[in-house]
Amino acid sequence: MAIEIKDKELKEMFEHGLYFHGHLCPAMPLGLRAGLLALRTLGVGRSQDKELMLLAETAEGHAMACFLDGLMMATGCTYGKGNVKKLRYGKLAFTLIDRKGKRQVRVNVKGEFVLNALKTSPFIAKRKAGVPPQEVEREMAEMAVNKIINLPEEELFNIGEVTPIEPKPAKGTFEAYPCEGCGEAVYAKWIRVKDKKFYCIPCSGYKGNKDA
Repeated sequence: MAIEIKDKELKEMFEHGLYFHGHLCPAMPLGLRAGLLALRTLGVGRSQDKELMLLAETAEGHAMACFLDGLMMATGCTYGKGNVKKLRYGKLAFTLIDRKGKRQVRVNVKGEFVLNALKTSPFIAKRKAGVPPQEVEREMAEMAVNKIINLPEEELFNIGEVTPIEPKPAKGTFEAYPCEGCGEAVYAKWIRVKDKKFYCIPCSGYKGNKDA
């Protein structure tokens, strides 16, 4: 069995996404399809810089968290660009914000689909048994991926209404200082002052919010 993707855009995204993600699984292409759906709903293209903002409701340590990698590949929102925020609600859902158009849309994977997959998917059964995703039989993984690729969107996703929003401006800092402890450059927002000297968070011993 092979991966069968007729849509040219989705096929290209999948190939790049698979290389980025590292293993074949159904959750990454599920995120791809959800992200592309959100882009079409808002009528925008992938984020080249900070035009879009992704609020992901996934967390860590739960099944199908690979969904987020598919979202990032589809939307162009990345942690490096600073336009992804993980809300850690433990849901396969997200809100995509169009900063320029001042609009947003929320998409979630249908609850019945998630619950059924957790109970009946042979791929997920292997994962429950402790088999790493890259060690699941290739044919089984391909079968799971093909199902995600070929199911109609209405069987996979709920799409909210496009609503207006006043997004916060995407700001960055170009100001940095050397840490008195380690000598490494630290951007101004994350400087901690100790005995009237500038330190990075680890050298300062600061135990509070590392996001400043």
